[in-house]
Amino acid sequence: QVQLVESGGGLVQPGGSLRLSCTASGRISFINTMAWYQQAPGRQRTLVASITSGGSTNYVDSVQGRFTISRDNNKNAVYLQMNSLKPEDTAVYYCNADIKAPFTTSRYYWGQGTQVTVSS
Repeated sequence: QVQLVESGGGLVQPGGSLRLSCTASGRISFINTMAWYQQAPGRQRTLVASITSGGSTNYVDSVQGRFTISRDNNKNAVYLQMNSLKPEDTAVYYCNADIKAPFTTSRYYWGQGTQVTVSS
């Protein structure tokens, strides 16, 4: 059974920083793209940033220059460094990964989500 476990959320003042972490565990053959999504109250879940197995990154315009996604393939982990946080960044952040387990085709997995609140 593959699991994604996130950590690092919390309450931070505007202009502050947080670092989210997500680690995949279980029977894993290979992890393709890993990503972070956000879901604010009453809104749809949307992509924030993604990173391929080779390290190519993609960001939504609203976080470009403020957030940095990275991964450690040896640890099956992905990170999101969030700087210059704004109140509109407040949301539950979900980790997502395209994972191939042994003897199966790859599929997407989701973490349980971690709350990020930006408020003074």
